Amino acid sequence: MLDIKFIRDNSELVKENMKRKNRVDLAIVDEVIGLDAEWRKLKYDEDGLRARRNKISEEVGALKKAGKNADEKKKEAKEIPGKINKLEEKRKELEVKIREIMMKIPNIMDSSVPLGKDDSGNVEIERFGEAKVPDFEVRHHADIAQSLGGLDLEASRRTSGHGFYFFRGPIAQLHSAILTYAKDFMVKRGFELCIPPVMIRSDVVDGVMSFAEKDAMMYKIEDEDLYLVGTSEHSMIGMFKEQVLRDKDLPVKLTGYSTCFRKEKGEHGIEEKGVYRVHQFEKQEMVVICRPEESFKMYDEMLGSTVDFFKSLGVPIRTLEICSGDLADLKVKSADVEAWSPRRKEYFEVGSCSNLTDAQARRLGIRVQKGSEYYFAHTLNNTVVASPRALIAVLENFQEEDGSVRVPEVLRPYMGNLEIIRSKRD
Repeated sequence: MLDIKFIRDNSELVKENMKRKNRVDLAIVDEVIGLDAEWRKLKYDEDGLRARRNKISEEVGALKKAGKNADEKKKEAKEIPGKINKLEEKRKELEVKIREIMMKIPNIMDSSVPLGKDDSGNVEIERFGEAKVPDFEVRHHADIAQSLGGLDLEASRRTSGHGFYFFRGPIAQLHSAILTYAKDFMVKRGFELCIPPVMIRSDVVDGVMSFAEKDAMMYKIEDEDLYLVGTSEHSMIGMFKEQVLRDKDLPVKLTGYSTCFRKEKGEHGIEEKGVYRVHQFEKQEMVVICRPEESFKMYDEMLGSTVDFFKSLGVPIRTLEICSGDLADLKVKSADVEAWSPRRKEYFEVGSCSNLTDAQARRLGIRVQKGSEYYFAHTLNNTVVASPRALIAVLENFQEEDGSVRVPEVLRPYMGNLEIIRSKRD
């Protein structure tokens, strides 16, 4: 959320930023400026009445001291609180309207963000590892996992419906090994491990994401002011809601593990055969709260950590700069990490790194004290690894012609030094 003073002083810049994001509702900028002017007029009148009330008290005292009648002044003084209350009530109604509109105005994108209408305008930054296609036919990840006795989609449909899965045996171990290795990987890089709640209140949801994202992603708990998290970033940022941090304690670097839940509404839908797009998955996330001047340095560091993680697995990847039309409203800059699929002969998304500057901090009231000064913190988030997508990348890139799967070397200590996952029939 932008500062209202910034919107007043830079209305054309705000509108131009919205145009770059292909937004057509530019009138909300002028609307919120008009409501703010009305709010400031009410506040001015309130303050004037309070000043008048104080002045009357002085005048009543002077009249009494002079032995004069002060009834008219007292009558005027009695009427002032009611007038103040009416102005205050109207001003608070305006505050609600102003906040609702301001939360729809996107953050100002960084100048380096490429222009584009949608995800087709995203720009490749760099590739890592050799994207190979083996001589044999690469099987679908679900077929590989099922042939190894490790995936049961029929059972999950009986218990839960489409968009869920049962992992079993060595495939379940491989899935767990990826996540445990990710946790250790980030802790070694100086991130504090955090196990956050998987349910958060609506005020936290509204603080960490846009309304469009909320509608497409979040599951609400019936008859409760609680939502299931779509990523542990939501609760980890929410942990600092309305807190005042000390400048000397920054940056705060957290890596959080949680189960995540998503509706996956929209054009993509739920994948019925496999586990690429599901309602429930596991994720190791990273979150940073830092000083404004550090945020882009931290962005590069966080993105680099995900790149290094997949390089250590031996999975070929690439990074993509997200274009203006594909950038979520709160983000000023974002990059996706995509893994190579030898079956599809293309890359697919496995994570995303984002810098939101002070947008979330303003919504949630996360401030930092430095001496006698206060400022809003900058917040960033990035996926270390989300599985089953990382599992898919391993299954496709490490499968053998006979249907077995080699275990990446760094994961073997987490699987009892198992080197190859074979079918029980072999």
